[in-house]
Amino acid sequence: MLYQRFSRGATRLTSQLRSPAIRSTVQRRFNSTVENEFVKERQHAKDHAVGTTDLWKKISLFACIPALVLASANAYKLWNEHWEHWSHLPPLEERTEYPYQNIRSRNFSWGDGDKTLFWNDKVNYHNHDKVK
Repeated sequence: MLYQRFSRGATRLTSQLRSPAIRSTVQRRFNSTVENEFVKERQHAKDHAVGTTDLWKKISLFACIPALVLASANAYKLWNEHWEHWSHLPPLEERTEYPYQNIRSRNFSWGDGDKTLFWNDKVNYHNHDKVK
């Protein structure tokens, strides 16, 4: 009984608050048309944001993207030069292996236990007989 009474009262209250007379009064309070310093400052901030957004959009399109393309082309060129240099070196099996290279105090827990997690067969070589 008490719940029904509360429910009816809440429904009546919400319908009264939604009435056009009360809504227009509340909206009028919050939507001031008076030209004051705050409104001018906010409008200036909006105008500045439009100009700044346009500037950064142009910088992104006409400066950052070409810079990325040039940096990528340079990296590709350096990558090819690096592997060209490697092609002139002796094969991995013929290179000198020093005792301080590939030190293993215990086996790794993956693979055959000899190769590191970042092992690359094109670059890394480990011959157990040369070191011992």
